Amino acid sequence: DRGQRAMDTRRRQAMNADRPPEAGDLKARRAEWARAPERSNMLALRVICWVAIQCGRPLTRLILHPISLYFLLFSPTPRRHIKRYLFRAIGPKAGWADGYRLLHAFASTVLDRLYFLRGRMDLFDIRVFGNAPVEVEVNAGRGAFMLGAHVGSFEALGACKHRAGAPADLRPAMVMYPDNAQQINAMLSAISLPELRPHMIALGRPHSMLDLRDWLDAGGLAGLLADRTLAGPEEAGQQRGSSIEVPFLGRPALFNDGPFRLAALLRRKVFFMAGLYVGGARYDVLFEPLADFSERASDPAERERRIRAALEAYVARLEALCRAYPYNWFNFHDFWLEDPH
Repeated sequence: DRGQRAMDTRRRQAMNADRPPEAGDLKARRAEWARAPERSNMLALRVICWVAIQCGRPLTRLILHPISLYFLLFSPTPRRHIKRYLFRAIGPKAGWADGYRLLHAFASTVLDRLYFLRGRMDLFDIRVFGNAPVEVEVNAGRGAFMLGAHVGSFEALGACKHRAGAPADLRPAMVMYPDNAQQINAMLSAISLPELRPHMIALGRPHSMLDLRDWLDAGGLAGLLADRTLAGPEEAGQQRGSSIEVPFLGRPALFNDGPFRLAALLRRKVFFMAGLYVGGARYDVLFEPLADFSERASDPAERERRIRAALEAYVARLEALCRAYPYNWFNFHDFWLEDPH
């Protein structure tokens, strides 16, 4: 009868909940961020952009407080993920104030993207560290990979082009999966100055790999955010990679080694990058050598060892940054796969 069928359904659900997830299922769940609907409103974006341009940064920043509070109160799923992250980054003392501070930092970096793309570097105090090795590669006409994470602001890296003595041909491109942020990307592209608009190489396209190779061969820098995983290499348009479990902030997490396989395939150096929002008008832009794949590995086993070592070095550097700058990691999804399937 109906009652018995309901009991059987609940029993099967309980059995499935206790069953360890398969590797393919884990990878699909890690890629759910790419299918999440974009929480943007075009009218609201237009209003905020108009206010930002007409009223200036100090006044527009006042709007960020109600926006941050709104998302803190009415976005329960991201709030749950933020809470888990902050507990691991700064400890069990993390509370609502810390969640609000993280959301406000995120809103600040989104607003500042507008000013970066309009060339208003005079509004910011930007300090660059560790950029000399990157500039060596640029001056030599060699491309390189710059691996970051959803930390701080990628646009802050553009400030390096405007420093005295910086290479004139410093050309960073953002290699990204753009489909879940189409509205805000379209808005920022429309209001940015053409010469400051970052070049973008979209993942998930048949020609993505060729575009990336050509960009690097021309001496460009390829920036990737390597702290998210797509469901499969054919979906990402990237070199086949594996999801590898690595300790991160005290708990195992899955990271994809696809970006490092790309660097090994194209024989490029890899740098860690981050444009960290410190508060107010200050950003710290950091570069750090991570791996050198410019020399071909002697055998497949050596190549795999170097890829694994580079991935572990990346995760260790990201963990250190999350502890030092805990309000800069903007990964608002189930990163450790703790929600029920």
